[in-house]
Amino acid sequence: MSGQVPTVFIVEDSPEVRGALVRILSVGGYAVRTFDSAECFLEQCDASAPGCLLLDFCLPGLSGLELQSELQRLNCGWPIIFLTGMGDVHVGVNAMKGGAVDFLTKPIDNVQLFAAVDQALRRDALQRVAGAVRTAIRKRFETLTPRERQVMTQVIRGRLNKQIAADLGTGEKTVKVHRARVMSKMEARSIAELVQLAGRVGIAIEPTLGNSSVAFDWLTPTAQSRGADA
Repeated sequence: MSGQVPTVFIVEDSPEVRGALVRILSVGGYAVRTFDSAECFLEQCDASAPGCLLLDFCLPGLSGLELQSELQRLNCGWPIIFLTGMGDVHVGVNAMKGGAVDFLTKPIDNVQLFAAVDQALRRDALQRVAGAVRTAIRKRFETLTPRERQVMTQVIRGRLNKQIAADLGTGEKTVKVHRARVMSKMEARSIAELVQLAGRVGIAIEPTLGNSSVAFDWLTPTAQSRGADA
């Protein structure tokens, strides 16, 4: 949430390691919270809280990699820095493929730790800004009527007003009115900007042989009859 201090969430079952990490990070000026298991973290943490995870790979119960997978399933985007005493290259590769920021081997070098945490917190901040932008664009899109959404999909495909009118079974002047409303509600100054806004929220243009279609991966426009001019 806005105004919250970014926090380093430490998920580590060893009290000694947790204590050492808290001391090091606190001296470095970071806010810290600790958890002794993945299950405890899942029960207590608020996904809206900014920060990153220092996550032990070997945990009792749910493992570090399993927690990483569960957070992805829950759409919780905290950047993760894995900690391990094994130095297992294969494990590190799998963690990085899952989106981990770094993979640090115990005993942990303080310089590497601070660098990894700084990188993770920067990534989290950027992700949250991008998420806020997507939310704002989606709210604009949701103000469009079903017919305006139909016109928008046609516009970002590059269709002319007369082509849109023919496809929707309406007049060209009506299309112009809907098009102007789309540009106003979406706060787009040009068709190029409208296409960019659509792309930011997952409205992808998917050309097909002899035709084009627009895929909405987060919100599907309501189907309307060709003669409706909502």
